[in-house]
Amino acid sequence: MSSETGALGARRALGRWAVDTALFCTAVLFGLVTLGIVQESGEQPELIAEWDPVLGLVACLALWWRRRLPLTVALIGVPTVALASSALPAGVVIIVNLAARAPWRRVLPLCALYAVTVIPSGVLISSTEGNVGFDLAFGCTYLLAAFALGYALRSRRLLVERLRADAARDRAEHARRLNEARHAERRSIAREMHDVLAHRVSLLSVHAGALAYRSRRAADGGGPALSDVEVAESAEVIRGNAHAAVGELREVLSLLRSEDDAEGEAGEPVSLLRRIEDIDTLVGEAEAAGQRVETHRDLDERALAGLRVQLHRTAYRLVQEGLTNARKHAPGAPVTVRMTGGPGGELTVEVRNPLRATPGAPAGNGIPGAGAGLTGLAERVRLDGGTLEHAAAHGMFTLCARLPWPGEVRT
Repeated sequence: MSSETGALGARRALGRWAVDTALFCTAVLFGLVTLGIVQESGEQPELIAEWDPVLGLVACLALWWRRRLPLTVALIGVPTVALASSALPAGVVIIVNLAARAPWRRVLPLCALYAVTVIPSGVLISSTEGNVGFDLAFGCTYLLAAFALGYALRSRRLLVERLRADAARDRAEHARRLNEARHAERRSIAREMHDVLAHRVSLLSVHAGALAYRSRRAADGGGPALSDVEVAESAEVIRGNAHAAVGELREVLSLLRSEDDAEGEAGEPVSLLRRIEDIDTLVGEAEAAGQRVETHRDLDERALAGLRVQLHRTAYRLVQEGLTNARKHAPGAPVTVRMTGGPGGELTVEVRNPLRATPGAPAGNGIPGAGAGLTGLAERVRLDGGTLEHAAAHGMFTLCARLPWPGEVRT
């Protein structure tokens, strides 16, 4: 990076030196031409004609410092331009440089000083009365044209700087939006992974916990020993849930690895677009793990097909989160799932369970909660325009979401 910066600085310095050299040579050349024309006309006084080449050379040499000292160079140019015809080309460069580089408060007084000295000087030096009008018009045009050119260059430079600043700001804004999009995508994937894995791992833990609980009771003489068939069935259930967890995790990870996944209406892989109808399968898996679940559904079944896919998924994830939390914090407690609503109103999904397990139930499965489930669920519901409430009161924990159900049915 430092070598590239040094090379760029060297190229810029070489370019500036080339421009300065070209301007100096041009000013000297045109100064000599102007001096020759004036001397041939014989209009200059003898004293001024003798000093004209010297003053012109001073004005041309001052051009080398015009970038660093624009005001000083402009002051040097006042007497030279006013008295020497050979300094007129260099004077154009000096005035243009002044108008292009110096601030307004310093440019205007110097421009007025040039007008006060250059215009009357040209009229007084002229020896022919018939050329007074021409000299007056030439002096005004000379100053106005040089100042206008410098102002135009200044405006162009400021415009380029603004465009560069706007481009840099746009790049920064684009980078910020891209970073926010990446964070949003990561949060979305984190929610999916939490919802999928927490549910499956809790089922695995329940089955494994029940197997360990009955084995300990049998070893302590508190119950019959498990038969080989029962152990095999429990192992098969654990194996099936482990395979299902791996498969669902692979579906989530496919979001990161490929852009060619088959996409559904919400822009996600079709296999991840859970629907309200899939809640029956979810409840069946929970009951197979020994969880007691009571389901109440009062929905307009015909209108479910027109409900937005995002609302289907959010309702599914809410029931999944509720069942998972019940298995973690109140194992053995009955769970009630209630869904109501119809077009033009709200889709209400509620999961309730006692705060503590029923007497005699096995101990908790020991899965620590990350605290991200309800947070991610609240974000899902908020993005869908709904509200989420969760509270523990009167010995019951209630998780309830209210989602808007549009009145028009999509076809």
